[in-house]
Parts: sequence; structure tokens; C-alpha cells
Amino acid sequence: MIRFLGNIEAKTDNKGRVFIPATFRKQLLEASEERLVLRKDVFQRCLVLYPESVWFETQNQLRQRLNKWSAREQAIFRQFVSDAEIMVPDGNGRILLPKRYLQMADIKSEVRFIGMDNTIEIWAKEVADQPFMSPEEFGAALEEALCDSKNAD
Repeated sequence: MIRFLGNIEAKTDNKGRVFIPATFRKQLLEASEERLVLRKDVFQRCLVLYPESVWFETQNQLRQRLNKWSAREQAIFRQFVSDAEIMVPDGNGRILLPKRYLQMADIKSEVRFIGMDNTIEIWAKEVADQPFMSPEEFGAALEEALCDSKNAD
């Protein structure tokens, strides 16, 4: 299974193209993942690149949890899939980030790719340069999450 790890800076060109970092491209190639799916993150102001197989697994998981006969749940599913777009890296390993996605994530030109398990996040560099949580918040949240999961075992 593919697992991305890293925090890599890059720049978009004036057309919105960006090179996928070489370490991530290598992993995608080794996993025979030629196509990616791009969508804005559900919770954060960043973009998420899913290897196509991971996207379909995620989409299937969501589909199984939502009732297609519920208007509200069908709208949730529609929103999730309609905000996605297939990306095929060019021969140089670049993808074109459409303007609407750049606007959704407040990306001007400098970006930061962050490996997040089986997906890759793309952040505006100035946002990703700031801590996502203070060290104290992070420590407390991690302790709470791990203590709760230990008690569940």
C-alpha cells in the first residue's frame, strides 16, 4: 500500500502547473498509479491529491455509508464527487492546478506538498509555514487520543 511522507516546497508557474515532488512521483510510479484525483480538503483550506485507486476506495467507503435514497445523503455524496477532478501528470511530472482550486486553497505561487498517509496535501506555503497546532495543543491532543484508544483495547 502506498504511504506518502514528506514536506516539500514547490512553485506553480504562471499557468498553474506544478511539479509533483520526485519522491512522491517515484512512489506513484512504483505503485503503477498514473492518474490522480484532486479535490479541496473537506476540513482544511488545502488541496488533496488521491492516487486513483485510493480515490475509488474512499468514494466506495463514502457511498457505502450514505443512503442513496436519502436526498440529504445523496447531496453530500454529490458534493464530494463533483468537487473532484482527474489529474494526469505530463511527461515532466507536472500537473495543472485549475484556477478555481488555487483560489479555494488561497495558493498564489509557492506551495508545500505534505505526505498524508495515502494522499498528498497541497498547501499555500505561507499557511503551511505556520504550525498547524501549538506544541502544547499537539501534545495534549495526542495524549488524549492515545489514552482514549488505549482504554478502548
